[in-house]
Amino acid sequence: MNLIPEALRSGSPLAEHYLRYDEAVHHLYEYNFRDVSSYIARAEWLDRTGDTRVDRQAIVNCLRIYNESRNPHPAVKASLTRLAQENALVVTGGQQSGLFTGSLLVIYKAATIIKEAKMAEEKLGRPVVPIFWIAGEDHDWDEVDHTYLMSSDLSVTKVKMPGKYEGRSSVSDVAVEKEHWIAAIQELEELLPDSENKPELIASIKEAVQDEYTSLSDVFAKLLGQLFGSYGLVLMDSADPELRKLEVPVFERIIEDNDMLEQCYHESSGRVVTSGFTMQADVASGGANLFYIHEGSRLLLFKEDGRFVDRKGYVSFSKTELLEILHQHPERFSNNVLTRPLMQDSLFPVLSTILGHAEIAYWALTKDAFHRMGLRMPILMPRLSYTILDHHIQKLMDKYDLNFADIQFTFDEKKEAWLLSLDEFDVNGQFEDLKTSFRKLYAPLIEQLGQLESGLGRLGLTNSEKIEEQIEYMQKRTKQAIAQRHDASLKQWDCIERSLFPSKRPQERVYNAYYYLNRYGTGWLKELMEVPADMSGNHHILYI
Repeated sequence: MNLIPEALRSGSPLAEHYLRYDEAVHHLYEYNFRDVSSYIARAEWLDRTGDTRVDRQAIVNCLRIYNESRNPHPAVKASLTRLAQENALVVTGGQQSGLFTGSLLVIYKAATIIKEAKMAEEKLGRPVVPIFWIAGEDHDWDEVDHTYLMSSDLSVTKVKMPGKYEGRSSVSDVAVEKEHWIAAIQELEELLPDSENKPELIASIKEAVQDEYTSLSDVFAKLLGQLFGSYGLVLMDSADPELRKLEVPVFERIIEDNDMLEQCYHESSGRVVTSGFTMQADVASGGANLFYIHEGSRLLLFKEDGRFVDRKGYVSFSKTELLEILHQHPERFSNNVLTRPLMQDSLFPVLSTILGHAEIAYWALTKDAFHRMGLRMPILMPRLSYTILDHHIQKLMDKYDLNFADIQFTFDEKKEAWLLSLDEFDVNGQFEDLKTSFRKLYAPLIEQLGQLESGLGRLGLTNSEKIEEQIEYMQKRTKQAIAQRHDASLKQWDCIERSLFPSKRPQERVYNAYYYLNRYGTGWLKELMEVPADMSGNHHILYI
């Protein structure tokens, strides 16, 4: 396995500036992730402020119960024992639970959390525990009920959980029937090519689905545990009712100080805009930045006339009423994208958090809110980013003289130029000359016809357009005939693109890890965990 640095467009100028940590972004963040002194300063600050966080032992006990049933590896138990030590710090990061772990980026984020914790422990000489935050409280079911593989005919194929869920419950609260799980696993099994690894992989997935009803988040946790439990990765679900009980004091502060927190978000967003960047997350006017679970629906709260309400008018509470409900039913409360970072740092002594580019950008909106809560934004570390490239695809790229940048930025143009190079008689050029000559010859005649009778002039223009359409039709059919003669080569071009940039998107954001685990076995993942990590935020080609 070789790692080769390659540029990958992020779509976030703010994140790109952060990765360089240039002066344009210093005031938007707390620490320079490239500077070892940031780790020392952050650790010292966490040591001084232990009383600002939820009781450590209570959190550890909660995580023990959760991991015992989903991620019971001895290395995880050892991590939790270490987390109970007063000098232990945490590296965390998270993602929505997705079908069969979702896209590759989830795997890379988990790997980054583990690697960053190990490196930080070596830097500081004290325990640093990796924790993966499963965002099970999110309610966007349509975003997580499917995943993608490349099928044998080179198409990007969706594997989807059967059935349709119409509600707005948190993903962790949606009970999926075992028969739906069996159907989804069967579809996955049919799409995966036969390999020596396939039987064991399918068996391991089936092992994660034992009960009559099993949530997507629980299976997600079990599969992550199978892949990373041996590295001591601790898992948590943000929708865990037992965890929610421990979060009551934090929700209480967010509700009590909601107006000032909203002001902090608006001031931070203004600073982002005046610095020349666009906002990555919406800072709504009057937004409480909290969700309330009402009759199974997760409702975003706003403030109107001194009350907390949702946009559709289902609920309306005074601040006092909302606080009373919080103490009676903490399971009804949920963070949004802007308050989740505050909750994370109120629970754990977070040394650093692992984020994708979009997350790095929207975290810039939270710095003032951290300070308002008596906290500080942790060190933000970019997750590891890879494109898997095997020997077969590399040979095809060499055959057609393509590099990674070509496929990312100019693939269609390169493919069209290659097709034109196959036109041995320059038929395409002859058609272009024909259209030019036709216009040159016919235009004066149309003008003369118009002088004879205006209707003839208009008819001549219509006639000209139809003739050009017929010429273009023949030109198109000729191109198709040339392409058909080289169908096998065109499929190779398709194979290259759909391997590296399926549907014009980075591989890591589309394909599921089990496609590669089936093809290469778990060995490639183990090798990846052993390769020294480049924590600079650079993208790498993972050459297998």
